[in-house]
Amino acid sequence: MGVPTSGGSAVHGLRFELLGPLRALRDGAEIPLGPPRQRAVLAVLLLQEGRPMSYGSLVEAVWGGTPPAHVRNLVQKYVSGLRRALADDGPQLVWTGSGYRLGGTVVADLRERRRLVDEALAARAAGQLSRARDLARQAEELWRGEFAEGLRSPYLEAERLRWAEKRLTVLEERLAGEIELGHAFEYVHELVRLVAAHPLRERFVELLMLALCRTGRPADALAAYEAARQRLSEAMGADPGPVLRDLHTRVLRQDATLLPPPAVLPVH
Repeated sequence: MGVPTSGGSAVHGLRFELLGPLRALRDGAEIPLGPPRQRAVLAVLLLQEGRPMSYGSLVEAVWGGTPPAHVRNLVQKYVSGLRRALADDGPQLVWTGSGYRLGGTVVADLRERRRLVDEALAARAAGQLSRARDLARQAEELWRGEFAEGLRSPYLEAERLRWAEKRLTVLEERLAGEIELGHAFEYVHELVRLVAAHPLRERFVELLMLALCRTGRPADALAAYEAARQRLSEAMGADPGPVLRDLHTRVLRQDATLLPPPAVLPVH
């Protein structure tokens, strides 16, 4: 398979996606990839980006340290099934002598996300906050569910955690941009929900406090800090980190940079 064009299509008409359930689209139509373990084998090989993976490493990645006794037969069966499923589109799943290699492929949504995030970071560094916000939102919209959703394997479960962190980091940066652009009021409720869903994640507490201050609610910002301090103490025996503590001090001192912008009086 060739490299996707900028629109995400592929030269041979096959597009792989992993930001959600694994799927392969041939000219826009999803193709069957077989049973869950076979799909897990494909997902693991796709993530090697064309590098060979030894038989032992593949078995450990898909089944962990206690594979079934007939695992060699299963690997051969799943590799044959994938070769049949992908045969019309150019990707080559071969045994190199040292491992299995899936060549001529790219995971389109991962590559598109990487490009969007890189462009968002560059736009933010250049002070183009609206463009950075829009690019980050486009990166978020590529997600269709959890990473490789529904596939069970030690390797993919570790990758799922790593990509969940990446997803939250981009969300945090987009929300920070929204607050900087003066949209704090619209995002207070979303931040309250995110703090409840991730109670030990200090960045969401920081953003909630900023949004509350920017909407004229410093007392609520202090309450949000105190609630976070208690959660951290009970769960980890720790105090909030320096960023959150510094923000708390600034709120107590009524730092003018945290206050809502002055109202603009209408001209008569």
